[in-house]
Amino acid sequence: MILEVAALTLAGTHFGVPLLYYYYLKSRYLNKPWSIKVDENYKPKVTVIVPTYMEAELIQGKLRNLYAQEYPKDLMEIIVIDSGSTDGTAELVEGWASKHKGVNLKLIREAERRGKAYALNHALKYAIGEVVVTADVDALWPNRALAEALKWFADPTVGAVSCLKKPIGSKIRGVEEDYRRYYNVLRVAESKAYATPIFHGELAVFRRSLLELLGGFPTDIGADDSHTATRIALLGYRAIVPEDLWVEEFVPNEGYFLWRARRAQHLIQHFVKTIKEARKHKVAKEFRKIIAVEFFLHVVNPWLLLTSILILVVSIVVFSLLFAAFVMILGLALLNLKHYRTWIAQQLFLIVAALRNLKSKEIAWSK
Repeated sequence: MILEVAALTLAGTHFGVPLLYYYYLKSRYLNKPWSIKVDENYKPKVTVIVPTYMEAELIQGKLRNLYAQEYPKDLMEIIVIDSGSTDGTAELVEGWASKHKGVNLKLIREAERRGKAYALNHALKYAIGEVVVTADVDALWPNRALAEALKWFADPTVGAVSCLKKPIGSKIRGVEEDYRRYYNVLRVAESKAYATPIFHGELAVFRRSLLELLGGFPTDIGADDSHTATRIALLGYRAIVPEDLWVEEFVPNEGYFLWRARRAQHLIQHFVKTIKEARKHKVAKEFRKIIAVEFFLHVVNPWLLLTSILILVVSIVVFSLLFAAFVMILGLALLNLKHYRTWIAQQLFLIVAALRNLKSKEIAWSK
């Protein structure tokens, strides 16, 4: 009986905390108006940095996507920084630039690949924009995405802005979309509460002055976008994801599991580092809560579920407890429910990610 109670307590905590957090944020903040002064006519000089490695198939499409942005070309600079690609990525950039003379495009070649943050910091030395945008090659922006992101910077309290993502191009898109619905509500509600500690490299926008104050992007962890935004929020600025700023992200058909696990690795690294850094700052009360809960959800909570399952297995195998067997059968039966199945998959990604972090941080991975 003690084992069964322990297993149920752990499982109850595992499922209860994220549900309570979700409904607390959704009910209290999701429909709350933004306490930010937005100016649709705000047009600062902007530098868009596109880090590349072996992106021959996608790079010209991404450049066309940036070229189509409804933003003054004389206020927009594009820096493509290529980290030793051998598939002709840099040559394709040069070819595209030669046909689009009206675009302020710089190509920087790195001799070796040391990771995205190293490349971003290298490119930052050549940036002229007041605002710096990082952009992944495998994400497409709506034509007004850049203008929509920059309008928030008219308010001096805003230090960073990111986007919501729509997964495209995947056979398992349904699972990813289901996960994103829950995930996106949290990002927007956290932003309205004060700031969100999770950003997206597909479209992440930062005040250049704050990047320089921080010494650039962190090179010791993988989640350079999220950690930079969080550090900006720790300085007292807003780091937000608006509800109407969307991009489309290509989700891989092959290697999806490792793709998700690597992203989870980087988020775990980010929250472990953040929970330590937050102690050094006088953080807004709501943001302190957000950091604490997100740390719990990413670093601690998956292990509560695994421990609960192991206790139930021991109860069945060693002690032949019928109630434990019933709970296990119920848990397996619930996998027929899409939301439950999606949630369990995310916990598996986080557990695998934590174990992989013991071996490598996956800052620069093979493609």
